[in-house]
Amino acid sequence: MTGKVVFVGAGPGDPELITVRGLRALQDADVVLHDSMINRSLLDGLKAQLIFVGKRGGRHTMEQQEINRLLAEQAHQGRSVVRLKGGDGAVFGRLGEEMLYLAGQGVPFEVVPGVTSATAAPVFAGIPVTQRGLADSFVVVTAHRSENEPAVSIPPYHPSTTVILMMALGTTEVWQKLLLEQGYPPDLAVAYVSAGGTQRQQVLVTTIGEAPSRVKAAELAGPVLAVVGRVVTLREKLAWFDPQGVTAGCDYYLPEER
Repeated sequence: MTGKVVFVGAGPGDPELITVRGLRALQDADVVLHDSMINRSLLDGLKAQLIFVGKRGGRHTMEQQEINRLLAEQAHQGRSVVRLKGGDGAVFGRLGEEMLYLAGQGVPFEVVPGVTSATAAPVFAGIPVTQRGLADSFVVVTAHRSENEPAVSIPPYHPSTTVILMMALGTTEVWQKLLLEQGYPPDLAVAYVSAGGTQRQQVLVTTIGEAPSRVKAAELAGPVLAVVGRVVTLREKLAWFDPQGVTAGCDYYLPEER
């Protein structure tokens, strides 16, 4: 009898931000295939076999097609499989690719959405992505592109739209140029948020024009997203989160530690 694959979003870093349903799926699983951008404490005490399939610094433990095949293989053995992804797997987490493969193989699956860092990390930095009078919309764009992919799809400037750039650290000069070409003012505020919601959280507030030099000097550690727009100015009044007050152990999983 074929088992089932449950896709679970682990949330943005703090283990308490996984959903109750997602945590229950982990506890019931026979095998867990997990990425690197999860909190390692989520794996503690599980009865499941743990298989690391993530990547760090662009180094893949497994290629995507191998992950797809492994998911189907484990399910065809009748096992209860959890595919654990950081944040929400449907937001630049290649969830759709894995779902399509399983659908083609006749493997049943379920999705437990997670809290995406695209909105969680900014608010941990005191920046709501929408605010009456400042922003009535937001867009989420990946700033990471392979060589054969088109340029980042940044929309034309609108003062009431917040732009959230995922994986923004190493591509600042690229997206800065694109923002300026799309009419964004050089003095528009930008906030870099590193490891949002964890003990390692850092926030750097700058402007589009000064972003490349400021972020280079700051030496932020990944994962990093950038928030572009007028809502960034709210941080001065709304910065509420104290990284030093987070429970010990709130850090990302590193494969060599387990």
